[in-house]
Amino acid sequence: MTETVEIDGIEITLSRTRKVFFPEDNITKGDLIEYYRRIADTMLPHLRGRPVTMLRFPNGIKGYRFYQKEAPEYFPAWIRRLTVEKENGTVTHLVCDNAAALVYLADQACISIHTWLSREDNLYCPDQIIFDLDPPGVDFKPVKEAALELRNLLREVGMTPYVKSTGSRGLHVVVPLDMSAGFDDVRNFAQEIAGLLCQRCPDRLTMEISKAKRKGRLYLDIRRNFYAQMAVATYSVRAKPGAPVAAALNWEEVEDEELGPQDYRITNIFDHLEKTGDPWSGMSEKACSIEKARRAMRAMPAGASCQGHSGPCIL
Repeated sequence: MTETVEIDGIEITLSRTRKVFFPEDNITKGDLIEYYRRIADTMLPHLRGRPVTMLRFPNGIKGYRFYQKEAPEYFPAWIRRLTVEKENGTVTHLVCDNAAALVYLADQACISIHTWLSREDNLYCPDQIIFDLDPPGVDFKPVKEAALELRNLLREVGMTPYVKSTGSRGLHVVVPLDMSAGFDDVRNFAQEIAGLLCQRCPDRLTMEISKAKRKGRLYLDIRRNFYAQMAVATYSVRAKPGAPVAAALNWEEVEDEELGPQDYRITNIFDHLEKTGDPWSGMSEKACSIEKARRAMRAMPAGASCQGHSGPCIL
């Protein structure tokens, strides 16, 4: 069974909207489509100009899944494409510029949307730096503590950090950049920041890639700061029971002991946004320079320590 809807003056034929995508919650494909239609005005500023990778689930979250970078030929021409360089060739991504594109992707069983850290006007110079906080276990408290400590350090060097839940187990701490630096320089800076924080809190934080060597410490992952790497888009749905959302957060929420990693879902995110608005609105106005932050970091006094926790810290 199909039905036709009109969004932004574009007619879209939807199919099998009653198909259950999240069986434990009886959330259907139609519910997913309606979510992306409603969230579009809030989500699109974080998507525009960024190459997209789709994570598709034709039979819902219990079925097979696949990532798709290349824009399918059968997708309608009104969804914009962007061809970018890759090793030994090119790949043509989709770019989501309007609500109609989001609705169409949801109808194509794209549950989760992932985007680049750079935009089409300067693909080799990211406008974001991202720190992925990966917890050692199911306890979310260490993630929130680490995010607050990282926030404090980034503020010390003159940056304006933002935070979002991943809709899974961790948090992403993101800083808007002025695109004056390439990915290599941005990644090196991220390593300096993460390394300094791990030096301050060696008992609880690590940059060790090997899980076996982390010894129960939270992993500060900076590996998304490469050309063509992806991160889950802000307000994207995640393919997990309850249909959690990668939600932009206020720092006050992170300070709340009650906050869990999957508190915001397609069933309650709009009530939250009605109360708080989008915490990431206007973040590009806070874009900063890597070099300026690096100078501030090197001028910091020796002996500075983490704030807001009981564990030992050193520098």
